[in-house]
Amino acid sequence: MKNIQFSDFGRKLCGPSGINQLMDDIGKPLPKNIPVCQMGGGNPARIPEVEAMYRTQMEKILNHGEDFENLIGRYDAPQGRTSFIEFCAGYLSKTFGWNIGPENIAVTNGSQSAFFYLFNMFSGTYTQGGTENGVKIKKTVVFPLVPEYVGYADQGIDTGTFIGIPAGFSLYPNHTFKYHIDFERLEQYLEDHDNVGALCVSRPTNPTGNVLTDDEVHHLACLAERYGIPLFVDNAYGLPWPDIIFSDAKPYWDENVVLSMSLSKIGLPALRTGIIIAQKELINAVSRMNAIAALASGSMGQALAGELIGSGVLVETAKNSVRPFYEKKSEYMQKCIHNYFSGTCYYIHKSEGSIFLWLFMPDLSIPTKELYELLKKQGVFVMPGEYFFFGSPSDGSQPPVEEHPHFTKCLRLNYARPDNEISRAVRIISELYRRNCK
Repeated sequence: MKNIQFSDFGRKLCGPSGINQLMDDIGKPLPKNIPVCQMGGGNPARIPEVEAMYRTQMEKILNHGEDFENLIGRYDAPQGRTSFIEFCAGYLSKTFGWNIGPENIAVTNGSQSAFFYLFNMFSGTYTQGGTENGVKIKKTVVFPLVPEYVGYADQGIDTGTFIGIPAGFSLYPNHTFKYHIDFERLEQYLEDHDNVGALCVSRPTNPTGNVLTDDEVHHLACLAERYGIPLFVDNAYGLPWPDIIFSDAKPYWDENVVLSMSLSKIGLPALRTGIIIAQKELINAVSRMNAIAALASGSMGQALAGELIGSGVLVETAKNSVRPFYEKKSEYMQKCIHNYFSGTCYYIHKSEGSIFLWLFMPDLSIPTKELYELLKKQGVFVMPGEYFFFGSPSDGSQPPVEEHPHFTKCLRLNYARPDNEISRAVRIISELYRRNCK
């Protein structure tokens, strides 16, 4: 077939994107004869206690009648595996007092696909009145704290439907800083625009490791209720699992919140198990979309984790093994940065969670996209910060996110790698920074 032409949808999703670059760097052949430091992707670390926990569960399945054959030989319902959903609902309602049952939970093939569903259910073209002859309007999703996760940026089917509110920030004397939501700017935007369909944040924030305070989350939930829109909270790194969160934050859910969870960062990234917690009407809609797009979600992750969630073992493992592991890794990378970057102007975002550090280099004389190419030649893979700034409004109602002073000055670094990789990568980054300072 010559001259293949895609639809607008096809061109949008098949074109260049930050998430494609990230996943390509994870999976493609690496430079020959050069030690490789994979600081760019989102792969979690292999933690022996976590792997042993899942191996024990798999052995139970293999050794119990036809459990394995039934697991691999049958579809689950579009909403998800009934037993898994019941375990999740039981644990969350009992532990946190949330008013949820099985009707409030759906399972998707990873949280990435969950957000594709959610974003396109609440943004893009709407027909008022629900008939073909109704008035067409376009709704948006607002991200209150940009920089935000690169994997969101290209998920809207309609173009121009994502709006990013640039983060405020505070610098501290110990080479650290922290982002915070500019609520004045956010509330002004919501007041001036009646076409906002949803708010969305990640907590902990990917890429920066920022954890929104409980007050910030409650404030956002109140805004969602005031404007009659959902607040999407991406909890892939958060509480109660995988518990890669180093602050005193508490998990939050109410009927204005759509909470997304995952099994990826607690040892099962390949099994693509996303969990959505929402009011039942939205869960019914997600289940219908799942049936159309995927028939059903993969069963293996649900089968391995269900009993572990119900018994509390998964959460205990997260608390006792996963969190301490990553906290130690974060401390090690910070130590390396302070060592190798000594004498330069640099800041590390306060490490409050996730598996990343966000490095701000104010004196960098080249864009981080260009620095990324120089680093690749030495076998160091990172994520340049530009990809995490997206959502400039076309109506000029606020400055473009590209005008944020951090736009071309930051790198996202994955600290889940072995210590020798971390040390080598940070050393090479610091050397290139010194060569490319203003």
